[in-house]
Amino acid sequence: MRYAIIADIHSNLDAFTAVLNDIEHRGGVEELWCLGDVVGYGPDPHECIELLRQYNHVCVSGNHDWAAIGKLKTSDFNHDAAIACRWTTRQLNLEDVKYLESLPSVIEKDDFTLVHGSPREPIWEYILSISSAKENFAYFKSPFCLVGHSHVPLIFRCSETGDCSFSPFLVNVGLFLSKDRLIINPGGVGQPRDGDPRASYAIYDSEARMVRLYRVSYDIYATQNKMVKHNLPMRLVARLSYGR
Repeated sequence: MRYAIIADIHSNLDAFTAVLNDIEHRGGVEELWCLGDVVGYGPDPHECIELLRQYNHVCVSGNHDWAAIGKLKTSDFNHDAAIACRWTTRQLNLEDVKYLESLPSVIEKDDFTLVHGSPREPIWEYILSISSAKENFAYFKSPFCLVGHSHVPLIFRCSETGDCSFSPFLVNVGLFLSKDRLIINPGGVGQPRDGDPRASYAIYDSEARMVRLYRVSYDIYATQNKMVKHNLPMRLVARLSYGR
């Protein structure tokens, strides 16, 4: 069985569509595993929810998903993100809201625990250091955990002896699932932050016990033009060009 691992679509329909097309080009998958933040920042929140729901998928909630439906205060966000959150709320219809309300904060699939932020704090915590990763290994029972939120492709590894290490998740380099426990971040679909503006996602092959990361080019200018049309913050518009 093959599964696509996606995170942080962030209302970027052009990037999301490009990723879905790339998945089909690579032979398709049985299910999408979405790690939250379907909405926020970008210009097409309703369209991204609608497209995701057309696929066989599971999805956990992210902080922007919560903010869009009033489960988090926009005062908890930086100025630009708060503006985008409030705009996003106004674009959602009743079915969109019901969908976002239905999302759990944690899902267990196969040998994986799926969360947006971290297993310890599924909505908000970023895992960006070995120290925070090491603490979080105690908060899930499965061999592996999938996280989003940072928009950066990362791998944290904990050996049977308890030693923890970090490595970037590199494109097309197969990550073989062995005895070590792992926390894996597939990067962001709609707003990458690792210096590469291409959309990022991964495919898990359960028979091969392998996870591979892929990057996909998309029409960034089309997304930026829509953001400008909707008067979304220019800093959010510009960062798409640089993947920061």
